[in-house]
Amino acid sequence: MAERRVVSGQSWDEFCDALKAAGASVSGFGTPTDPLTQAEGYRYLSRLTRAGLEAFLEYGDPATAELRRMVHETVKLGADNPDNHYYNATVSGAFEYRLVGTRGTVHMLTFSTQKGGYGEGGGLPPTGFLDSADLAVDDDGSVEIFVSQRQYPKNWLPMAADSGLLIVRQTFSDRASETPAELRLVRIDGPSASPPLSAAHLDHGLTKTANLVAGASVFFARWAHDLRSHTNRLPRFDPDRSTAAGGDPNIAYYHSYWRLDDHEALIIEATPPVCRMWNFQLNNHWMESLDYRHLTIHVNHHTAHLEPDGSVRIIVAHRDPGWPNWIQTGGHRFGTMCFRWIHAEAHPEPKTRVARFQEVAR
Repeated sequence: MAERRVVSGQSWDEFCDALKAAGASVSGFGTPTDPLTQAEGYRYLSRLTRAGLEAFLEYGDPATAELRRMVHETVKLGADNPDNHYYNATVSGAFEYRLVGTRGTVHMLTFSTQKGGYGEGGGLPPTGFLDSADLAVDDDGSVEIFVSQRQYPKNWLPMAADSGLLIVRQTFSDRASETPAELRLVRIDGPSASPPLSAAHLDHGLTKTANLVAGASVFFARWAHDLRSHTNRLPRFDPDRSTAAGGDPNIAYYHSYWRLDDHEALIIEATPPVCRMWNFQLNNHWMESLDYRHLTIHVNHHTAHLEPDGSVRIIVAHRDPGWPNWIQTGGHRFGTMCFRWIHAEAHPEPKTRVARFQEVAR
């Protein structure tokens, strides 16, 4: 059937039709219609297409699974964390793998296996999790992690029969001084030679990519729509909902929406609890982190200036208010945002208020 679909052009036609239909997520859900939001929306679809083709077509064979950075500086998804390096691999619960390499000095390192997909309903619920705090590392910094359904005595990342995705999150507190982990994924229960391209693989890869573009864009467009109900506040996001969408279960997320006129500033205040890390970031309407390559759009426990009493004050404004912890809006007047407490003993809700810029400017 796949051969008939490919030879007839049906696979390609349906792929193109699905991409065209995905444009409905840019114009639907009450999305703002200003040129910036619309332009970023269509760029977002192009980024998802690029990521999908890489993940499901070029690197979509679980028999030859390979770690790749699919979400990064120019492919963004679901409030991607600017402190993270994300590595993904298409895997199968029918196989067994090893992650081999060096731990590095990166502040946090977590591993998870997931099932499902944004275009398949149900998000990306986890099937296994491993934290660097529980990782056995050799004296020379080398590490070996087993990824399988079968249990191993140490450094075991579980999979289920329907696991299809491996995610490695490297979380930096200070990119300039920390050494990233260097890891390679190896299949250990069979050959890993790459076969010639089959019609079935092409057909499947195009279908999965189209599902990602349509599914992820609709999935997070709904989130953005819902988040507007508490604009400029930071209530805790439903942990079950974030975990089902592929979030780290050890993170308390505070997803919300922000909106500021030219003369306004958003002040965020909190006293960090005992935790391994915290951060705050600003996103556009599509839940893409703003351009952290060229702008200061996030702050974390290491980069933040703390007040004498240990609290932190973050100011989101269109212009420099003259205070530390200024988050730049990059020409945006609204969008989404996210605060995270990571491995925290308590989860205080950050306090927010909107003030006139003149009141906060030094």
